[in-house]
Amino acid sequence: MQPQPGFEQFKVSERLHGNWIRLYLEENNSEVLSNLGSKVRRQYLEALRTLSLSLSRQAAQYDIYSMAVGAVLVLEVLALLLPSLPRALTGKAELDVPLLSPASSLLFYLLLLALAALHVAVCTSTDSPCYLCSLPWLTAGGVLVLVSTLLCAVVSALAELLASGKRLRKNPPQSSSGWSGLDLLISLGTVGHALSLGASSFVEQEHQTWYFLVNTLCLALCHETYRHCFLGHDCARQRCPHAGEEFDWVAVAPQAKSTGPDVWELDRASKHPSPLEALRGPERWMVLVSPWVILTCCRLLRSLNQTGVQWAHRPDLGHWLTSSDHKAELSVLAAVSLIMIFVLVQKRCSLASKVAMAFGLLGIYCYRVAVGNLLFPWQQNNKGISKGITEARFVYVFVLGVLFTGTKDLLKSQIPATDFAVKTVGLWEIHSGFVLLAALLLRPHRLPVLVLGLAIQAVMARFVWTPLRHDAAQVAAMHYWFGQAFFYFQGNSNSIATVDISAGFVGLDAYAEVPAVLLTTLATYTGPVLWASHLLNFLTSEAGSGSALSHACFCYALICSLPVSAYIILVTSLRYHLFIWSVFSPKLLYEGMHLLITAAVCVFFTAMDQTNAKS
Repeated sequence: MQPQPGFEQFKVSERLHGNWIRLYLEENNSEVLSNLGSKVRRQYLEALRTLSLSLSRQAAQYDIYSMAVGAVLVLEVLALLLPSLPRALTGKAELDVPLLSPASSLLFYLLLLALAALHVAVCTSTDSPCYLCSLPWLTAGGVLVLVSTLLCAVVSALAELLASGKRLRKNPPQSSSGWSGLDLLISLGTVGHALSLGASSFVEQEHQTWYFLVNTLCLALCHETYRHCFLGHDCARQRCPHAGEEFDWVAVAPQAKSTGPDVWELDRASKHPSPLEALRGPERWMVLVSPWVILTCCRLLRSLNQTGVQWAHRPDLGHWLTSSDHKAELSVLAAVSLIMIFVLVQKRCSLASKVAMAFGLLGIYCYRVAVGNLLFPWQQNNKGISKGITEARFVYVFVLGVLFTGTKDLLKSQIPATDFAVKTVGLWEIHSGFVLLAALLLRPHRLPVLVLGLAIQAVMARFVWTPLRHDAAQVAAMHYWFGQAFFYFQGNSNSIATVDISAGFVGLDAYAEVPAVLLTTLATYTGPVLWASHLLNFLTSEAGSGSALSHACFCYALICSLPVSAYIILVTSLRYHLFIWSVFSPKLLYEGMHLLITAAVCVFFTAMDQTNAKS
């Protein structure tokens, strides 16, 4: 291996320095000594400059080939989803990717041959390390086959889209449903958020973007609610029914449930009354004030945990609660939060799950007392502080019990003669198990975030989505937005420093890699996971059909893949940015993990869709 120029210059500087020392020991004051000292100093500075440039070049060496292949894969997946975007927001979205037919076409073999030649040329011509070139040929060939297949599928999808567009121009439909204001807000908000990731300040303060989008969404829902109540569906001014007027709600509710959320949008102009018109008295007033209640909860959550860069150092309600002087107040708040979690979750659970939830929440409080975060009413100090391993494992038993009960009900629902309610109960019990586990992993001062999240879900499910007949695409988009907002309501940010590593050691007496990673991931992404789980429960209980689930799964995957694809392109183009390692790279890690969680959610949605299709 040939030595670097900077290292050679440094060796020369050392030899000159040694000569200067010998000359200094022989004669202290001479002109030769002064000249040699100046030469040594210049030689050292030149060596340091050369070494600095060499280190800068090594730090700026990127595996462009592997980065380009990864970006192409992500863009190909996005290109398969985008052609169905208009149908996803206005009607029924279908994603049918026939990979066998593109894999047997002539275009596939030509692309595979071209990519293989490119791969050989790159791997034999470059001297810098390349990840794809270091892989075995069989693995690299599989990557090339996947790229070629997806590219052929994209070309096939675009050709089919152009052909269908020509057919529509020849035979235009009699009536077409346009986008509503809510659809436009969701589209512009998603695209605007993806574009904002190109600025380091927006990445550091991304929580402000999601807070703004959620607040704007609540105002849009408020406008839509008042328009439906006071203007009606056709925007013709009509009188809003009073509390004393009679209306047959029983006749309307089954009809809404039988059609499903994916058909609600198409039925908005029909002659059948909306569920909003069937509500009376307090329920109608709750529909009118529910957006403002949600706005108030979001404002309270913002003050609970400061995040980001600019205001993270400022004291907030969370700092006040976690101080040692306010441990009694934190204990009372944690106890009330655990009780509220039980009240909000237990209603749709079976009796066994209710008992398990009650004991599990009690065990959570005991665990936090054992580790010194909370106090019992009769306790004055924290003399008995321990690791709380026994108490945490006690809670894990009830978490597994609730999850096992929900899984058993799901398997039982596969029997044709079984009532459909068994499946909805099973899904809700799995959701309750995740809630119980999240309550264990979250710190006590963040339990109100979980409580307010469950409360917002209950309010929106009863007084927003069902009365206003939002379709599956809109409901999925709202769940995604609120899930992202609650990610930051927890106190998370795009900095690695905000990851709560202690959640990975709850109930463990020694480090175990797999459980620690899973627990830390769930504690970090509690908001997105619980909102995705609630989306599945809401669509299953309200629609009762697989079409809404497949529609929501498609929209959820599309909304998540758009910012990820845009961010990968932006990070690749900004790889020489000053904040690439301090701002953009941590955000890329967060997006990668979020993409894995979204993939798991979509797989679960697909499994539930197949279950509905079989039954």
